Parts: sequence; structure tokens; C-alpha cells
Amino acid sequence: MMRRVLSKFTRFRTVNRHLATQSSPVVLGIETSCDDTGAALVTGNGTVLGEYIHSQQSSHLRFGGIIPPVAQDIHRANIESVVQNAFKLANMTPNDIDAVAVTNRPGLPLSLIVGMRYAKHIARSYNKPLIPIHHMQAHALMARMTSTIPYPFLCLLVSGGHSLLVFAESTARFRLLGETLDDAPGEALDKIARRLKLRNVAKYAQMSGGQAIEAAAQQACAKDTSAYEFPLPLSKYRDCQFSFAGLKNTATRHILERESTLHLAPDALLPDYEAFCACFLKGVTRHMLHRTQRAIEYCERRNLFSNAAGPHRSLVVSGGVACNDVIFNALSSMAAQFGYSTYRPPKKLCTDNGTMIAWNGMEKLLAKDTEEMTTKYEQVDISGKCPIGDSLIDDVKQANIACKWAKVDIFPGKEEVSS
Repeated sequence: MMRRVLSKFTRFRTVNRHLATQSSPVVLGIETSCDDTGAALVTGNGTVLGEYIHSQQSSHLRFGGIIPPVAQDIHRANIESVVQNAFKLANMTPNDIDAVAVTNRPGLPLSLIVGMRYAKHIARSYNKPLIPIHHMQAHALMARMTSTIPYPFLCLLVSGGHSLLVFAESTARFRLLGETLDDAPGEALDKIARRLKLRNVAKYAQMSGGQAIEAAAQQACAKDTSAYEFPLPLSKYRDCQFSFAGLKNTATRHILERESTLHLAPDALLPDYEAFCACFLKGVTRHMLHRTQRAIEYCERRNLFSNAAGPHRSLVVSGGVACNDVIFNALSSMAAQFGYSTYRPPKKLCTDNGTMIAWNGMEKLLAKDTEEMTTKYEQVDISGKCPIGDSLIDDVKQANIACKWAKVDIFPGKEEVSS
């Protein structure tokens, strides 16, 4: 039987261990790469035995963003209770697990070190192997816990700190096709939501910036989706790189012009803020569609799926921005035109969590990809920055692929645009 509790601050889940494990190995996952403290216990068949997470979102809302020393203090105050609650919900002790997986790269160093130290404490105290986990690789593989997605597959990782296109060949081999040159999409969405003062609207006050923009955009009427013009970033560059700074700057300029024209008070919202959100979200989505379509065409041109077991092609969308239904549905529509099936983790597992770290550790354990697994705990360290895999960015540029853009209905029933 499963028991779930959701609140503004915590989330946890538990199941009956004896029904779930059936002699399957169990991995503890610990995640503290940014502003959420998460822990989970996962079996080899993908069953989550116990999950607990403490969110810092309400704390950081007061500061308008994440302050690393504050995030570290909150992690320190909660790491032990989060991990112990995960064990309690699973009705297990550290003696029952087979390994400890922990995020050690990339992320905020002050946050990473808290999880790493506690993971080493558990591993050393109970003589368990430690598996260091790459945060973005864990996001990329998370959907495989709940969906049958064979290797290899194409993955778009989009969050508040990252925008990456990667080709995943195994638990250990990733090829980078494109990355952001400046802002990440989640960062751009959050900053524009703050600039629009959406927190002053009661129904959006407790939402993240990206959630608020999506919800507001869905309220716009058909004619509103073209009320504001946003340029298509990097349209002259035939590669898979991303840039969201231009969209963010254009949005800020539109807001300033409208506020000046309408003589709005400092705390007043644009009267057509819903239309503005729809146009901005459309601009962000079109950029993702263009870069992802080129990545698909590059994979086909370079025959990267030659080692696939069959003709199946998959696009995985992961990271916090994957929760955005407008973006995900548009990407799914585009990918389907090339014969790709599109997947994402359950929404609650798109954002940072201990389950994805435990599952990544489990995949490594089952695949015997244990090169990094160790009991020499002192040799494992954190890294604030770390590439996700081998870079093919230059080869993508040299391929110089000209695309005939797929037609995608970004706001169904409101418009049809070339992606």
C-alpha cells in the first residue's frame, strides 16, 4: 500500500517493502545539489520504498533567488531528518541497503558538500559502497524508471540552471549535442515572472515563475498569442546551442515600454499580462523546438541509432522545465513527425529529488557500471562544474544542417505556427 503526503515544505512516499523488493537490491539516494534536500530508497525493479524531500522554495522566495550560504544552512538543518524519514517510511535501516548514491557534481558547492558528507557518514558507518552521481545524467535517466525507454535515446534537459541536448548511449556514455550559451530557460521564465510581478496575483503567489507564466498563458485568448513579438534566438546558426538571454531582454524591454506608456504604478501588473505570458512562452518554446529538431536530424544523419535494438526512437524531456505542458506537448508533436516517441518523468520527479539519484545509482549497479563505486570514501569529492559527456558540438556545427521546420500547434485551438 502506498502512502503519500504533500505539503508546501515536504513530500514523502512509502510502500510495503516485502511486496516490492522480492530480493531486489536497494540503493539509498541523497540529493543536495541546489535548494532541495532529498532522499529516497529505490529497488532494482524501480519501486520507491521511501521518499522524503524538504523544499527551500518558500525560504528563497523572500530573497528573490537562491543565496548559496542560506541554502547550505537549510541543508545542514534538514539532511539528517530527511534521510532518516526516508528509512522510516521504507521500514528499513542502513544495514538493509546495498549502496549509497549521492550527487557530487555539478551544482552549488556549498550545497553539494552537505549531501556528500552525510552520504559518506552513512556509507562509512555501515560499510556500504558509495556511488557518486552526476546530477544531469540522473535527470536524463529518470524517465527510464517509470517508462520502457531502451538505449540509446535523445534527451533534452531543461531546468533553472541548464539547457542541454544529449545523446544517451548507456549509464556511462553521454554525448553532448548542444548547451546554453547564457541563461537557462527556467531562469529566464522565473526572472520574467518576477518582473511581471505575478506574485501579486493571489492564484500565482505560491507558484514558481515558470508555473505562473504557463498558467497565465493558458488564460490568454487566441488573438493574444501574437500580441508581442519575440525574436527567434540563434536563427542564423545551424547548431543545437541555446540562448535565452535575448528573449529575456526583449521581454524586459516590452514590459518597460508598456509600463511607461500606460503610466503604471510600481506594483501594478500589465493589464494584458496573460497575453504577454503566452507570447513569451511561445518564444521560449519555438527556440527549444528548433534546436531539438536539428538534434533529431543530426542523430539521423550521423546514424547514431545504429546500435539500437530496433527501429524505436525516443526523445526524453527532463529537468524542472519538463513539467511545463505547453513546452512538453509541443516537443512531443514535433518529435512525432520524425517517428520519435516522447517521454518525461512524472512531474514530481522532474525537479531535483532523491529518487533520481537512487535510480541512477541502481542503474549503475545493475549494469555493473561500477567504475566510480568505492569504499575509499576520502577519494570522492564534489565538483561545482562538470561536463555531462563527450562533446559533439563542433561536429553538429560542421554538419551545417538546414531544417524545414515542422509545423506545431503550440497553443492548441489558438494558432498554428512553424516551429
